[in-house]
Amino acid sequence: MKKLIVLGIALLFSGYLNAQETTAKKKAKAEVAQAKADSKKAVDKADAKAKKAEESAKKDVAKAKEKAVQSKTESKADVAKKKADAKVETAKAKEKAAVTKTEAKAEVAKVKADTKVEAGKAKMETKKAAADIKDKASGEYYNGKKVYTGPKGGKYYINKNGNKTYIDQK
Repeated sequence: MKKLIVLGIALLFSGYLNAQETTAKKKAKAEVAQAKADSKKAVDKADAKAKKAEESAKKDVAKAKEKAVQSKTESKADVAKKKADAKVETAKAKEKAAVTKTEAKAEVAKVKADTKVEAGKAKMETKKAAADIKDKASGEYYNGKKVYTGPKGGKYYINKNGNKTYIDQK
């Protein structure tokens, strides 16, 4: 009977010793996921915009070529003039497509850069949240650093990067 009670108490306390994510970590992970989803949407939107511009330019080129074909039936003077006009229209359409495509690429690059910044901020918030967890200082020093005891009994110190470095218990 005593063994059963001791086993029940051990199981009860083992549940409390398991590490759980803090709400700050969960929130930071959710923000990173949201930032990635938003950036993907923005990139997709910019790509769609670039495709529409490219299709529009292709249509303009096709119209210009069609006009040139129709002009063959007319007089040679008119044909020469219409061909020149068609070439000008084609050049304008190609230039417009190039400008639109460049703008779309710039927009995609901007969205990607914004996403990296947001992900970096969320990562820093996660690190700060992890650093906010207070563990007990054991009063010992290791390599000139203060030693802390974690919730499961592991000993560690904070390195120059702000990360926990666990000490081998041998």
